[in-house]
Amino acid sequence: MKGTSIALLCLLAWPHVWAQRIEAEQQPEGDPRLGGEQQLEEKQPFPVLDAKKATRLLLDQRPPEYPALAKVNYIQGRVRVRLVVSPAGSVAEAHVLSGNPLLAAAVLNSVKSWRYRPFVAKGDSTSFATTVEVNFTLRVKQIDLPPAQAESDFRRQVKPPEVLAKPEKFTSAIPSVRMRLLLNAEGKVIDSEILRGIPSLFEGAKKSLERWVFRPAHWGSLTVPWYLDVDVPVSNAPSQGGTRSPSGG
Repeated sequence: MKGTSIALLCLLAWPHVWAQRIEAEQQPEGDPRLGGEQQLEEKQPFPVLDAKKATRLLLDQRPPEYPALAKVNYIQGRVRVRLVVSPAGSVAEAHVLSGNPLLAAAVLNSVKSWRYRPFVAKGDSTSFATTVEVNFTLRVKQIDLPPAQAESDFRRQVKPPEVLAKPEKFTSAIPSVRMRLLLNAEGKVIDSEILRGIPSLFEGAKKSLERWVFRPAHWGSLTVPWYLDVDVPVSNAPSQGGTRSPSGG
């Protein structure tokens, strides 16, 4: 867009400046689209690195692209993503903690190619977790629309994604979990979290979702990444004696 520059892209000559604001594990500031982080806050089997340590290990990072549709609709903001890095230094897992779905999808697409030096603990390379924050900012002479209003206006114009087919039949006898999905513009699940239910059923629910079919969200004639909350039945689930997740009420 003429007269528009993007702060994120202006810093590409110095990738270490923008790329990682890697923070100690903490609850994110409230985001109404994401609410299931607490069940992921269980003790990890690997270290959680702070900003300085994780940044020193970073070898290569491809900056996320600022989605064109986000730019023309003046959508800005921060995306927080939790990474799990393998002993070899590749990103094994990436989970969105907060952020607009268009921006979040762009970050997920980028971080999967990031490379780190192996983290060595007690003489052996080991996995580690860290949190990355990316700030998408538009630099224009004047924006009459506040970021919150721009995002609200855009959200009202989006037709949310829909479930087209799911093989499991939902009955009261089958346990289920409430999940929040991030679907890409092709209707594929690229991230998920449990909002309500028994945490031990989460992996089974993700496996079940592989057989679901979704219609992606639309903004006019264009498909866009978006969030969708669904109840996922988990067949053949083991009997559960535990409690429900903290978000389940």
